[in-house]
Amino acid sequence: MNATFANNLFRQSIQDYHLTDNVDTPIHNPYSPDTVAFLLYQKNWIDTVQWHLEDIIRSPTIRPDELVAVKRRIDQSNQDRTDTVEQMDGWFFEQFQSVIPKPGARLNSETPAWLLDRMSILQLKIYHFREQADRPSASDEHRRKAQQKLTVLLEQEGDLAQCFDELLDDIRNGDRYMKVYRQMKMYNDPTLNPVLYTGQV
Repeated sequence: MNATFANNLFRQSIQDYHLTDNVDTPIHNPYSPDTVAFLLYQKNWIDTVQWHLEDIIRSPTIRPDELVAVKRRIDQSNQDRTDTVEQMDGWFFEQFQSVIPKPGARLNSETPAWLLDRMSILQLKIYHFREQADRPSASDEHRRKAQQKLTVLLEQEGDLAQCFDELLDDIRNGDRYMKVYRQMKMYNDPTLNPVLYTGQV
């Protein structure tokens, strides 16, 4: 497991989604559910669908009822994203549970899975800025600006990949360690959200 492996899966998911480019396309995850590849593909698919839902909700002609429905889908997507990241962190925690941190080992505030979350979103930015940089109907100025941003994103891709691989190496070597904190989101829980448990707005 390394950054190249993860980024390749993210790119595969993005390419697969754009075969139909439809937010209602069912996910056909090609990997076994008991593998980290399954989780990585699922995570990016969630991100990719949400990326396009965020585009749809900004349409100036969207009807109010459609807007509410899309907003609810985005809320559920955020919950699914968080749940998947936590499953990924559970996988990493199992991989490293036998590693004894060295004296003076540093706690890393960002877990491997939350770093992968950033990497997944970054692959979506790269895909869509490349699309804009190559868009025939756009002006030269538009394509030039998109290419400038794409160059920065590609640099960030390399930086995040290096950070991810170094983090895993440090955890394996006992130089850093991770803790898994559940997000404990309240707004989707009918026992914790006052609007839901009181029925008042």
